[in-house]
Amino acid sequence: MLSRLWHSQQPDAEARFIDGGSSGHIDLVKAGKGGLAGGLCAVYVSSPSMQKDTNGDFATPDQQDALKSTLGMASLLMRLERRAAGRLKICRSAADIRQAIADGVFASVLHIEGVEAFAADLDALYVLHAAGLRTLGPVWSRPNIFAYGVPFRFPSSPDIGPGLTESGKDLIRACNELKIMVDLSHMNEQGFWDIAALSNGPLVASHSNVHALCPHSRNVTDRQLDAIKDTGGLAGINFGVLFLRSDGIRNPDTSLDLLADHIDYIANRIGLDHVALGSDFDGTTIPASMRDAADLQLLVDLLRKRGYDEAALAKICHGNWIRVLETTWGA
Repeated sequence: MLSRLWHSQQPDAEARFIDGGSSGHIDLVKAGKGGLAGGLCAVYVSSPSMQKDTNGDFATPDQQDALKSTLGMASLLMRLERRAAGRLKICRSAADIRQAIADGVFASVLHIEGVEAFAADLDALYVLHAAGLRTLGPVWSRPNIFAYGVPFRFPSSPDIGPGLTESGKDLIRACNELKIMVDLSHMNEQGFWDIAALSNGPLVASHSNVHALCPHSRNVTDRQLDAIKDTGGLAGINFGVLFLRSDGIRNPDTSLDLLADHIDYIANRIGLDHVALGSDFDGTTIPASMRDAADLQLLVDLLRKRGYDEAALAKICHGNWIRVLETTWGA
């Protein structure tokens, strides 16, 4: 969402997000229609011209350029909070989220997907935490000074490349100190296990699916799912068709039943308390039958037809997220 608005050429993009009529998957009107109460609002810095390196993987942006963009997107979220006049709140605690939901206010959590903006000194981490940063993924699907990042490959194991660097270990320790949630989506397998050994928080893959159903490098294996359960964490289902389909094809004509299949698999393997919705709205190609956030109830209705009762749906749709964030943040 933040990246789309930041790069938008429309002079009224922010107004369209607040009042409706945006071209993306999410705006406040679509969220209201679909019952989307909030989410992780991700700062994401794209690769330079989305260029790839000699291995066909995405190149890493320059740190100073990434810092400028990251600050710009964080300030954009703050501006939206002010302009939306009580319809969007940047939440810094689980209590904030609960209150926002009770008040019908979009509960926004400032998140960074790939911390290319950070130098090894981590000064930017501490400043952004003071500004409201509460979750981050150390990498997007490319290497940086903290970790390798799993590239987009199909079919492929996520066991690609090295894990955390020494700077990456310092980053995880700092996140533990600040009680920032560490997101394992986009992390390769070695990085996943390095964080599992080091972090004191629940393991969370915010928008990753089941590797056994779709053997994409971005998806999590059964062993990783078991580790997520053991720490009280969760896997948030990615709506992207690339990560749902067993053939790995970017085909919008993909049934929502595949999305429900991934939910079923995780619930059956590690329990209902450890599966949630991760969406990746505005970040990927989703099934055409779910045009945007306004159609979220189509998925909820499908899960209801599959036998999930209202208590189970409440866990999947919001309860598990709030529990994990409260455990991580301590409030």
